[in-house]
Amino acid sequence: MNERDRLEFYTSVTPSVVQKRIQRSGFNAFIHYGINTFAGKEWSDGTLSPEIFNPTNQDTEQWVKVLKFAGMSGIIFTAKHHDGFCMWQTATTDYSIKSSPYKEGKGDIMAELQAACKKHGMKLGVYLSPWDRHSDKYGTPEYNDYYVAQLTELLTGYGEIFAVWLDGACGAEADGKSKQTYDFERYYEVIRKLQPNAVISNCGPDVRWVGNEGGFAREGEWSVVPKIDFATQNIIAGSQQSEGQNMKRQALDMTGEDLGSREMLLPYDEFVWLPAEVDVSVRPGWFYHKSQDGRVRSVNNLTYIYYTAWGGNSLLLLNVPPDVTGRINDADVDKLVRFRDRVEAAFSKPVPIDGATAPEHEAGNKIKNVTRYGFDKKSYDALSYYTPLEEADSYEITLKLAKTAKIDKLRLIENVAYSQRVESFRIEAKDKTGAFGTVYRGKTIGFNRIAYFKPVTTNEVRLVIESSRLKPYIEYIAVYEHVKNGRNPLPPVRVALKKLFAKK
Repeated sequence: MNERDRLEFYTSVTPSVVQKRIQRSGFNAFIHYGINTFAGKEWSDGTLSPEIFNPTNQDTEQWVKVLKFAGMSGIIFTAKHHDGFCMWQTATTDYSIKSSPYKEGKGDIMAELQAACKKHGMKLGVYLSPWDRHSDKYGTPEYNDYYVAQLTELLTGYGEIFAVWLDGACGAEADGKSKQTYDFERYYEVIRKLQPNAVISNCGPDVRWVGNEGGFAREGEWSVVPKIDFATQNIIAGSQQSEGQNMKRQALDMTGEDLGSREMLLPYDEFVWLPAEVDVSVRPGWFYHKSQDGRVRSVNNLTYIYYTAWGGNSLLLLNVPPDVTGRINDADVDKLVRFRDRVEAAFSKPVPIDGATAPEHEAGNKIKNVTRYGFDKKSYDALSYYTPLEEADSYEITLKLAKTAKIDKLRLIENVAYSQRVESFRIEAKDKTGAFGTVYRGKTIGFNRIAYFKPVTTNEVRLVIESSRLKPYIEYIAVYEHVKNGRNPLPPVRVALKKLFAKK
């Protein structure tokens, strides 16, 4: 196969509707909450008494209000972690919320969260750990039936589920049991049948783990990667490590620095669209620990993760664990509200585009299309985009601003209905002498790229695509003015909090 044939092969790989949907709203919340919360543990062994699960002020509506306000679109809830304790009224086991004092055994956190999500317009997803340290079926062939029964309850009893997050952890040997073989293909079949619009993440065919839990994304992230075993993805060795390790900020632990360059793809013959997801906790641990109230990530760090993960062709899943009262702790709320204020301010001043020039376009796909963002609500495809008529070694798109402005970021989106194509690019800004200088260099663009740089004053910017797999398809370009450290942080935060929890 020659070089052009290979490029045509790579660019034939495109996302499904399910994948395009999650890419359009790719900043979501993880909620780790369960019996571990009340034991002060990250992992427990399935022997903790259900009597300890007894929140004093359970409020799923507060979770939803805070997380939606922080800019997240959906919530993925730990309905069952590795300990096997179920947070809904399951018929499969008594090791569940029905054996706890909460609401005299009649509580159902999954149902309460679904109601809150529906009320406030957020999507609901579920994490159901395949590893179950309580069940005596674990390590036997019957366990897959048990797991599918639980999966079926969750996917049929709580309305529409937007995501199912499958963990690959399997620690049977640690508990003296036979190793459990997870029937992932059966799990996928059940999910597709019961919730056809749900994305299957982590150990699944729709979204892959980025390779670390520290909030780090690759400089060049590719969604077109070699076809792999979805059920493994090298997850077990690096995800949700033992309790001692998880108390620390996890270091960068990539499964590979390069998963999609031409050189990396060369030895392979099968490829899939499999975007990365950065899953990271707002605290050092995944579950709440009072000792970590002073160690919630800073606003600067959260903003950095947002720019480089969600703004780096990756989905972002930010874990926010409720405390023993059943509410998101004030320390987390404070940081999330300030983070939201920072990000909202950073994108509050888009600079109007007065005109754009680029190489001659394909019929209908004019350069002015890149200044408008919009997509079809069924296919999730772009309503308009730009692509050049002819292939070239490089492509220049010049945007004339409606005013001279001090800018510090651009947002770039490729039309991934035509796959991911841009391999390297740079951004140039014109100075007062009329000369263009490079202010940013990047690798991939994909479904979302935030290119941020030291503020420069200019009235003209240029996107130079230095390398592309055949012709690029550019959906959107936006330019933003620099806003120093957000918008007077303290007063707006107080106003926002008052509004957030005002009684209606």
